Amino acid sequence: MIADPVPPLDLARAVAEAARARGGRALVVGGFVRDQLLGRASKDLDLEVFGIAEEALAALLATLGRVEPVGRAFPVYKLGEIDVALPRRESKSGRGHTAFTVQGDPSMSFAEAARRRDFTMNAIGWDPLSDEYVDPFDGRADLAARRLRVVDRHSFADDSLRVLRAIQFAARFEAALDDEARAICRAIPLDDLPAERLWGEMEKLLLVAERPSIGFALARDLGVVEQILPEMVPLYDCPQDSEWHPEGDVWTHTLMVVDEARRRNADLDRPRLAIVMLSAVCHDLGKPATTAMTDGRWRSPGHEAAGVAPATHLLDRFNVQSMETVDVRGQVLAITAEHLRPSAFYKARETVRDGAFRRLAQRVDLELLVRFGRADCHGRTGVFDCSAMDWFLERARALGVEHEAPKPLLLGRHLIDLRVAPGPRMGEILRAVYERQLDGTVTTLDDAIAAAREVLAGRAPAPGPQPPAPRP
Repeated sequence: MIADPVPPLDLARAVAEAARARGGRALVVGGFVRDQLLGRASKDLDLEVFGIAEEALAALLATLGRVEPVGRAFPVYKLGEIDVALPRRESKSGRGHTAFTVQGDPSMSFAEAARRRDFTMNAIGWDPLSDEYVDPFDGRADLAARRLRVVDRHSFADDSLRVLRAIQFAARFEAALDDEARAICRAIPLDDLPAERLWGEMEKLLLVAERPSIGFALARDLGVVEQILPEMVPLYDCPQDSEWHPEGDVWTHTLMVVDEARRRNADLDRPRLAIVMLSAVCHDLGKPATTAMTDGRWRSPGHEAAGVAPATHLLDRFNVQSMETVDVRGQVLAITAEHLRPSAFYKARETVRDGAFRRLAQRVDLELLVRFGRADCHGRTGVFDCSAMDWFLERARALGVEHEAPKPLLLGRHLIDLRVAPGPRMGEILRAVYERQLDGTVTTLDDAIAAAREVLAGRAPAPGPQPPAPRP
C-alpha cells in the first residue's frame, strides 16, 4: 500500500522541528508567505534552513522521506511537495537571466538572505512553528498598501526578468510600482531573455491575473511593449468608428477584450484559456495596416486576414506552439483570421448553409471562436447586442461541429474494396465525397460509397483542393 503524501505544511513543520532540534531554524519563504498574508491558496512551498551545514541538511531531510536534489547552480532538495534549501547569496557573473554565481551560507541572517529577492512582498519569512513573520524590509506594509517596492535597488537590475515579474505582479495583486521601481524598470533592457522566460511571465499575466489589462498598461508605461510586444505598438491611438467603438482606439479596446476574455473563461483548462487570451491580444493586430477614413467613417476592411502575420511574429517571439497536445498556436491564428465569422453568419442566417459551419470547423474550434467573440463584443463601452454568438454556437452544437469538423465517412480502405489503388486518384475521390458530406448530401457510409461509385463512373467531378468557404 502506498502511503498518502504528507501535506506540505505538515512536512514543513516536520523539517522545522528537526532543524530546531539540531540548533537551526527553518523559515517558509517566497510566494507562499505572500499568498498566505493575502488569504490566497499557494501550491508552492519553499523552505530555507538556517544554521545547518549542507551535508547535515541533506542527512536531516533523508530522515523525513525521499529526498531528490533538483537545483542546478545550487543544491535545492525536493522533499515530498516542498523545496528545501540553504540561504544563499547571488552575484552577477555575466549577461543573461541565469548568469549568476550562487553560494550557500547557513550562517547568513534572514535579512542578508532575503536581500536577493526582487520585491519586499516576496522577502518575508514565516516560522511554521511559532507563527512569527520575519520582515526586515517591511514587506507586509507594502503588501497591505498594494505597493511594489524593490528590496535592493543596486542588485535589482541584475535580473531583467524582474521587469516582467513586476508587470504580472501588478496585475495579479492589483498593485502599483513605486517611483523608484518604475525608474529602475524603465532602464533595464530585455533583449537577454529567452522565449520560454518571456512566455512564462506572459502566461501568468494572461492566465492568472483577473485583470490582465493592468499589466499591459504598466508594460506600455515602462516601455516594455516596444521591447517584447512590438506588434501591439501600432494599436496605440489607432482610431475606430465611434458608433461601434465608443471606448476609443484599438489599444483601449484590446485591453478591454483581454479583461473580458479572462473574466468569462475561468472554467477553461490551461491550453484553451491560453488560446482565448492570446486571441484577445492578437485579434486586431491587423487594424493599423487597414484602417482608413471612408465616407466619413473609420473602417478596417480585411483586418482579420491582415492580423495573421503580426500575430505569427508575436507567437514566434514567445515560442507558443502546443500545450498538452492542444494546438494553441494554430487556433490563435485561426481565431485571428476568422473572428468576424459568427457575426457574418448571423447576418446571413436565413441563407447560410450547414456546410459553411462544417467547413469553418475544419479550421477553428467554433466554441473557442464564440468564447473569444463574446469577449470581443462586450469588450467596449456602451451596450451592444451580442446574441449572434449564442445563435452561432447553438447551430454549431446542433450540427455536432462545435469542436471539430465531421470525421470522413469514406476511408481509403473502402476505396480499396472498390478496387481503387492508393495514389492521387484515391485522394481526389476521398476529397470529392467528403465535400458532399460537408454539404450534407452524404450522411451515411452507404451514401459515401454510392457517391464514390458515381465519381468512379464519371457522373460527378472529382475536385481538387477546396478554397476557403466564402463569407456569407
